[in-house]
Amino acid sequence: MEFTGSGLLTITIFLPIIAAAVIAIAVKNDRAVRVVAGATALIELGLSIAVFVGYKLSDGGYQHVDKLTNWIPIESLNIQYFVGVDGLSAPLVLLNGLLGMAAVFASWHVKTRVREYFFWLLILQASVTGVFVSLDFVLFFLMWELEMVPMFFLISIWGSGRKEYSAMKFLIFTFLGSAFMLVGILALIFSTGTSDMTIMQQKIAEASLLMPAAVIFTLIMVAFAVKLPVWPVHTWLPDAHTDAPTAVSVMLAGVLLKMGGYGMIRIGAGMFPEVIVDAAIVLAVLGVINVLYGAVVTIKQTDLKRLVAYSSISHMGYVLIGIASIAGVAGVVSPIGLTGAAMQMFTHGTITGLMFLVVGLVYEKAHTRYIPDLGGLATKMPIVAVAFLLAGLASLGLPGTSGFVAEILVFLGTLPVFGWATALAAFGVVITAGYILWMVQRTMFGPKNPHFDHIRDATPLELVPLAVLGVVIIAVGVYPAIISDFFTSGVERIVATVEQTSDLAMK
Repeated sequence: MEFTGSGLLTITIFLPIIAAAVIAIAVKNDRAVRVVAGATALIELGLSIAVFVGYKLSDGGYQHVDKLTNWIPIESLNIQYFVGVDGLSAPLVLLNGLLGMAAVFASWHVKTRVREYFFWLLILQASVTGVFVSLDFVLFFLMWELEMVPMFFLISIWGSGRKEYSAMKFLIFTFLGSAFMLVGILALIFSTGTSDMTIMQQKIAEASLLMPAAVIFTLIMVAFAVKLPVWPVHTWLPDAHTDAPTAVSVMLAGVLLKMGGYGMIRIGAGMFPEVIVDAAIVLAVLGVINVLYGAVVTIKQTDLKRLVAYSSISHMGYVLIGIASIAGVAGVVSPIGLTGAAMQMFTHGTITGLMFLVVGLVYEKAHTRYIPDLGGLATKMPIVAVAFLLAGLASLGLPGTSGFVAEILVFLGTLPVFGWATALAAFGVVITAGYILWMVQRTMFGPKNPHFDHIRDATPLELVPLAVLGVVIIAVGVYPAIISDFFTSGVERIVATVEQTSDLAMK
């Protein structure tokens, strides 16, 4: 075995795992556990910033590459420990660093089985990083599977309400999706003789596959559809969000859903350009259903967490529509829609992360998430109210916030290809504005409930993640190129491959 590379990404993946092991073995005091977890989260955020800032846009391609050859000693399949980032994955690594920090500091109040809680939270962050940087199919699948374990325990032990039911439902849905993906991955590896994702598209075009490419594509996309989540395999998400602790909701909405969208772009579009063009109309239809169904159901929710959960389903519809724009017009494919889909993943992660942090603070201080019981909280929690208003305005796509940039790119990319889908999805923005303003008005403004006279605003420690995510939302909204240039760089190669495939088909 031979290791090559700077080791930056390897440290980023394994630092939380090492910290989790230290907590499990050597740290006995709860306060010390929190300090170790908090320090790890801050270092991990620094590493993710280093990965993002250190990526050279002018060079493009995969950078920070680490490789360990013969990782699994099966010479014929060439399985390697192979990690790296391009313009598509570098911003998502940064997003995971941001939300990992927010999740740890949002968990400072946890008092039950503290060591186990932070152990699983750090393992969760490591596994998500592993998914975004894996360039070997076997490693990608192992990291994908690893993520399910901490999620199951975090929801079932530290959740509320029907926590065991929600944890099991999450496990069943995602495990079944993974089973489909495993069959597809094995078919690819045995057909091409390699698990290297960077050369897989070429190998697929040249090799005699064990089953049709469209079948393999469908098997793999099922797992991504469950994770995104796409209607009708979305039903695990509202339950998981409602019963999960605040930090897990932040990670779930912020980065775990994005694993599905990332997989669709990286693997669905990147390795099966011809198939995804044929499937684009299906993706567009499902995207519109997600946007409108999610928005309409959101209006009916009276639980704050459940409301934000259904709004996430609606917003993930824009990701699907953006990916569908890859169908192009007359063989001309634009990167705008795909860049918009990727931007929607990043901006939704920060916006919904901030929203779940606020919902968690409201529940912790008011002991209820039932919207009709809330009201006038802005007079007692002005900083929390400002954060909630910012997240709400960004979620409905107000110009000057990151949400506006993502949605406008999706619409611009999709309009020339599926005008009807763009028009219907735009109507979803109107519904979103309605339920967001209604939610903010009912919870933060209006008559004050006298039962909440005792509650206090966010503490300095609680303010840290709110401020960090708020700054990112405004910064990306004012100067979107700091993120969009990365995504454009990352999807250009995919778009070029799809366009070339379309040209060949037309000839």
